[in-house]
Amino acid sequence: MSRRVARTAPRFAPEGLDVTVRPAVAGDLAAVIAIECDAFSDPWPASAFTEAIESDHLHFVVATTRTGALVAYLIGWFAGGDGEIANIAVAADARGHGIGGRLLDEALAIAWERGSATVHLEVRASNAAAQALYASRGFTPVGRRQGYYREPLEDAIVLRRTRDG
Repeated sequence: MSRRVARTAPRFAPEGLDVTVRPAVAGDLAAVIAIECDAFSDPWPASAFTEAIESDHLHFVVATTRTGALVAYLIGWFAGGDGEIANIAVAADARGHGIGGRLLDEALAIAWERGSATVHLEVRASNAAAQALYASRGFTPVGRRQGYYREPLEDAIVLRRTRDG
């Protein structure tokens, strides 16, 4: 007697762009906070995300799958000729599928559209995967913030991307 093993389709398409990027809404907060707490050892407080949802000055978007699962988010601001990516995270089981890159690409397009000449961000010195993603989008190191991150204490690498590349 043979056993049949059910195979399930991969949750994400290999090309990785099988998501919809849209503005975050209050109903997204629980999923965003869950991703934040899983992704970072020193997560932002829930109140920071609530304030971001309510702000007219922040760019807060989420990426959702066809089934509606929220798998990533990005928060940034772009004004006065400068921009900053303040927070970006992708759910652990969705990493490596191009979703973080898609969020960055769309955020950069909005930054340039709003007149930003540069966009900055900070990344943990030990986070090689994130640094590789940012480098693939034209970000280059411009500084270091000693002891910037807590739990564990670690330096931040300051990265910058200019509109001209």
